[in-house]
Amino acid sequence: MNIDRAVLAMAGGMVLLSLGLAWFFSPYWLLLTAFVGVNMLQAAFTGFCPAAIIFRKLGLKSGSAFECAKAAG
Repeated sequence: MNIDRAVLAMAGGMVLLSLGLAWFFSPYWLLLTAFVGVNMLQAAFTGFCPAAIIFRKLGLKSGSAFECAKAAG
């Protein structure tokens, strides 16, 4: 797994976790979903992503999350 995919997996997991917590406990947990969304938007425009920095320090390699496999032939 590379950094790009790890960040996407973490963001998706956080959104699903916050939706579950909002459903079972309190709608205030949706603020976590909003925070994740705002962080993803700012990362798209600024290139600064704290999660990517942490994953890089943990030893994950950088890569392109949406790189298409080339068809043989």
